[in-house]
Amino acid sequence: MMKRLLRRLRNCPEKAERRADAGYSMMEILIVLAIMAVIATLVGPSLFNQLDKSKVTTARTQIRTLEAALATMRLEIGRFPTETEGLSLLVTPPEDEATRASWRGPYLDDDVPADPWGRPYHYALPQARFEGYSVKPVVFTYGQDDRPGGTGMDADIGRVDELDQPASS
Repeated sequence: MMKRLLRRLRNCPEKAERRADAGYSMMEILIVLAIMAVIATLVGPSLFNQLDKSKVTTARTQIRTLEAALATMRLEIGRFPTETEGLSLLVTPPEDEATRASWRGPYLDDDVPADPWGRPYHYALPQARFEGYSVKPVVFTYGQDDRPGGTGMDADIGRVDELDQPASS
């Protein structure tokens, strides 16, 4: 009895119809792809804009972190790094024995980070405005175009306006 029931189900005309209609037609697939392309063209630019904004935010955050590490190091060794020593003094002990004795670094968990565009941050000391003035260093990046000045994504990030002369790396 069970065998007869199984034979009837196998020979059922409805099942043959279902097999012929199974799957999607080429037209249905093309329509779905067209809809996805329209959505991508509408949403894509805003996603890339958000990515660009996040790079600027990341650069500002990293600069604040580097400035805080420099301030901590200054409290311990009594000075900021020279432009020659640069940001590497945050992770590498100084050559000078007197300074090395008070250096308690590294002052960063990892190596000095690169800016969001993959380039090293610039470090400079502004000109002292009067004798004995402790000059706070400027950490900055030139932005996406890696050239001084600019607007939008190409704008300099950091306190570059405090520099009296073009800065060095």
